[in-house]
Amino acid sequence: MTNASATFTLSAFGDEIDDDVETQLEVLDELGIGWLELRKAWGTNVLDLDDSQVASLRDMCNRHSIKVSCIGSPVGKSPIEEPLETVLSDLSRILDIAAALGTGRVRVFSFYPPKDANSADYVDGSISRLTEMANMAAARGILLLLENEGGLVGDTPERCLALLEGVDDPGLSFVWDTGNFPHSGVSQAFDRGWPLLRDRVACVQVKDALVADKTITVAGDGDGQIPELLVALRESGYGGFLALEPHLKVAGQRGGFSGPDGMRRAAEALRGLMATAGCEEAATPRT
Repeated sequence: MTNASATFTLSAFGDEIDDDVETQLEVLDELGIGWLELRKAWGTNVLDLDDSQVASLRDMCNRHSIKVSCIGSPVGKSPIEEPLETVLSDLSRILDIAAALGTGRVRVFSFYPPKDANSADYVDGSISRLTEMANMAAARGILLLLENEGGLVGDTPERCLALLEGVDDPGLSFVWDTGNFPHSGVSQAFDRGWPLLRDRVACVQVKDALVADKTITVAGDGDGQIPELLVALRESGYGGFLALEPHLKVAGQRGGFSGPDGMRRAAEALRGLMATAGCEEAATPRT
């Protein structure tokens, strides 16, 4: 039985569709998706957008009645030896952009350990940095969302939990990337991760991947156990975003690309899984 309190809101990474922002917004309109995850605009990373570009983006979103759900920042996707001052300076700029675009959520990462190092040895260092970051964001009224990703300190469910527990701040929650766990070699990611992270999940980024060869697929065709996760989210009364990040054509360290048709396929696949799981999609916001 569907939990009436559980509603799922679809959003999408616009740069997965096209570099051109107008094209991004037109495709989101077509798909009935009213929320944009902002990682790049006009081919420029969100961190490098100037004030005039941010203002133009805001105006374009307003014309399409599309809101920015989250800033997909690159903060924390850098070596853990990088000076903390640089990290905090970048985060401060991202927080300014978030405020200008009317969103209270910013995605961050847990830093790259040195080459050939054991990630477990850098959990404490990552916790220290994430704590500083969460404190800065909380003072500005913005929630940080820590994403799991291979090669970073937070690559497995267990290390993600260690980071979140170590920071132990309501200003830092978890964004579960359904494709990154299997892409990192984590089998049975839902079975392994849900009991640990269920109380920390504030957002879900949706793509899928095969553990065996790291092939990226649409939701449901990989090993991310997305159907099981959707049922568990529904039963828990989840009311957050499902953010489409398909990576169907290109998957790289700084982002991915699917094209308009790829985003259409990804949305259709996810909505099919939602229907099977008895998940209710929230209405598209219109202003």
